Amino acid sequence: MTAPTTATAGEPGPAGYTSPLPTPRPHLGHAVASEWTKLTSVRSTMWTLGSMVLLVVGIGGAVILQTSSTDYEQMPFIAPALFGLLVGQLAVIVLGVLTITSEYGTGLVRTTFTAAPDRYRVLTAKYLVFGVTSFLAIAGSVCLVGLAATILRNGTGSGAHSSAEWASGLLGSFYVTLLGVLALAVGALVRHSAGAIAVMLGVVTLPPVIGAVLSIWEALVPAGRALLQYNSPVALIELFGLPTAGSDPSAVAEGVAAPGSLSHLALILLVTGAAVAASYVVVGRRDV
Repeated sequence: MTAPTTATAGEPGPAGYTSPLPTPRPHLGHAVASEWTKLTSVRSTMWTLGSMVLLVVGIGGAVILQTSSTDYEQMPFIAPALFGLLVGQLAVIVLGVLTITSEYGTGLVRTTFTAAPDRYRVLTAKYLVFGVTSFLAIAGSVCLVGLAATILRNGTGSGAHSSAEWASGLLGSFYVTLLGVLALAVGALVRHSAGAIAVMLGVVTLPPVIGAVLSIWEALVPAGRALLQYNSPVALIELFGLPTAGSDPSAVAEGVAAPGSLSHLALILLVTGAAVAASYVVVGRRDV
């Protein structure tokens, strides 16, 4: 006795049956639509991105109220958004982790990979949906604070309509988005929410502390100095055009990202790229 076969849509089966339902070949667009539905249908997205927006806009608005028009002669109008983003980036990191670890925690990942056996396509869709959504939310919050500062404090400030200022804000938003993508990659590698969040919190918060400790010993001063120079808070400060130790005074006066801030972007791109590549290798080979 032969096993029954399934006819492809539009093609007659063994008994002459033709399915009236279209069955298009799966592609990345289908996976993106699926991941978008997942991201927007869970409460964690609203709470994490919502808290990030509230932190950036709320803290940024409080900073604007404490400043005057003359303060913006020495800093860009998007600078108040930085203070909220330094805290709000943690919400982006948490959402990046939960985007994938929540499926492992509930077992839904088995259903996902059964419905879409191409794991690389699923992972790519997750990166695309999360990356675009996070960047739009972050950049929108930063621009809102920048517009509020421009309207309320548009006095003698020199950079009210400088395109370089807004470009710096977008670069800072892109940096935080990359941190979220890195968190998603770490979540794919660790498969555990608490563990992946702990790793990312260490990546963001520990380098300045470790750098200060290492600077105590003369032999470890170069390593400590590197950690103090290359970490998330310093990167965001420089990208937003605020002064740090060793920053270019002329760039700060113009309210633009310092040339050295490009090295921070290069570093985060390198680290995130390596983690993303590792996530593809591990997810493609490992059982769920």
